[in-house]
Amino acid sequence: MKRIAILGAGTAGTLMANKLVKRLPEGWQVSVFDQDDVHVYQPGLLFVPFGSYREDEIVKKRRPLFDRRVELRVGPVERVDAEAKVVVLGSGERVAFDVLILATGSRIAPEQTPGLTGAGWGETAFDFYTLEGAKALRGALEQFQGGRLVLNVAEMPIKCPVAPLEFLFLAEAFFTERGLREKVEITYATPLEGAFTKPVASATLGDMLSRRGVKVVGDFSLAEVDGVARVIKSYDGRVVPYELLVSIPLHAGAEIITRSGLGDGGGWVPTDKHTLQTKAHPFVFAIGDCTDLPASKAGAVAHFQGDVLIENVMRFIDGRPLAPDFDGHANCFIETGHGKAMLIDFNYQTEPLPGRFPLPGVGPFTLLEESAANHWGKLAFKWTYWNVLLAGMELPIDHHMSLAGKWQRPAEPRSAS
Repeated sequence: MKRIAILGAGTAGTLMANKLVKRLPEGWQVSVFDQDDVHVYQPGLLFVPFGSYREDEIVKKRRPLFDRRVELRVGPVERVDAEAKVVVLGSGERVAFDVLILATGSRIAPEQTPGLTGAGWGETAFDFYTLEGAKALRGALEQFQGGRLVLNVAEMPIKCPVAPLEFLFLAEAFFTERGLREKVEITYATPLEGAFTKPVASATLGDMLSRRGVKVVGDFSLAEVDGVARVIKSYDGRVVPYELLVSIPLHAGAEIITRSGLGDGGGWVPTDKHTLQTKAHPFVFAIGDCTDLPASKAGAVAHFQGDVLIENVMRFIDGRPLAPDFDGHANCFIETGHGKAMLIDFNYQTEPLPGRFPLPGVGPFTLLEESAANHWGKLAFKWTYWNVLLAGMELPIDHHMSLAGKWQRPAEPRSAS
């Protein structure tokens, strides 16, 4: 019996396992390894602080999410011995594999920022990238009656890069609906120059933040947090005070990647940006947040990568050349509050463009523009996630970014010479 081992039973690992068992020839086993039996719908964490989602809507056991032909091994995994082609479990058991897929995701590491987990952590400073943090932040928002709310991104990359912006828009709407908006000063301190990584989207989103009274402090490289004085400090000496701090902590790759010598200094896996084969071993592939690719760390990206990786794993097994088919395609709904959302669609080379999606000229979703349809599309994706995406089923969106239904912005007029 030959084996494909998948490390990680999150979004990427689950959808890949379910795709593989439908395609692999007889004599192959798919084994998935994870340290726990809890699957969290991570986009749902954004809504928990505002009381929109309950815990039971976004947390499920892992086993029912897998095809019955997938072997799920829950428990500590010590390391991978890539040279020997074995996964070493915490018990000492060594599980051999022929092909390895790394889907270990990313983790927040707030303890790596001086002062962040010190005085005030969990009282006046919170994250919402974990279930515990999101639930604690919900309590803080319910009690908040006014003052300076600061959202800070400690460092890039982070998973779901639009989530900090979504939080800001939802917070503005939340305080407006409670009649407290005039009493709350909202600041976004980011290491980016502007609101987002892509210039076109950054300009659009930055303008939206400005119109809603959200101050953007760009190029803010976090040096430390002083929870007693309630200030965050940048390396260039700037200080931003707060009454309530919402932190997007530094992210890192999984510790098992570092222990196994499969990652770079941040724990990210060096990966070919088009084939998804790792650069260390030809029989090791990577998918999702764990890679070092210049693509968004988001579920939609894992979905598009999955369509490419399933073909390349089959090609590898058959001894055929890999196809360089992943173009960095990302597709993100952005909640903008007040019952509306925006949608952006882009890849490695192409900026987000205005237009209609997924049907050219029809939609029903609008690109780079707020609409109620986008908001309902964002909410509806939760059902799609649990019932279609994780099952490895086909979605009506190609993994290649399409320009159909999109249009280029008109060029800026040149000034007269």
